[in-house]
Amino acid sequence: MTPQGTDNLRLVDLGDAPYREYRKHLVRDYAADKVRAGAWSAADAENRAAKDLDVLLPEGPATRNHFLYSLRDDAVPAEVGTVWFALRDSAVGRSVWIYDIIIHETFRRKGYASSTLDLVEHKAEELGARSVELHVFGHNHAAQALYEKVGYNITSITMAKPIHIQEG
Repeated sequence: MTPQGTDNLRLVDLGDAPYREYRKHLVRDYAADKVRAGAWSAADAENRAAKDLDVLLPEGPATRNHFLYSLRDDAVPAEVGTVWFALRDSAVGRSVWIYDIIIHETFRRKGYASSTLDLVEHKAEELGARSVELHVFGHNHAAQALYEKVGYNITSITMAKPIHIQEG
């Protein structure tokens, strides 16, 4: 079910030049999320994020079984956002893993994220996938609420508690 106002949303292949711009933002944002989650130190976070991305997308948007799209709405003259997902095969079957969904600030809270998830589900079905999976950081409560609202279930939770060492 497409939210009203997002009926014209479509996936457009992300070319090399838009990918380079997207990659810059992705490295910065992923590094910041890892630091905020307490997984990486700020000092080396961007280098680690860039290395992770180079491993996952060695050929950029041409990497086999990875799909990077610009989100376009025919009623809007600008890009609404981007989505990156990959096809994965495992012992339990074929799935699609969503690595990243970005809805640009001005287009948030208008139904574009839900519509994007619908489009990804349709692509997953075309690719023969039995499920769509993703990771969401614990501090991203808005995303968690959205995913639960559209039918995603929690399959695993990693929790941590910082230990405050008292000096002296």
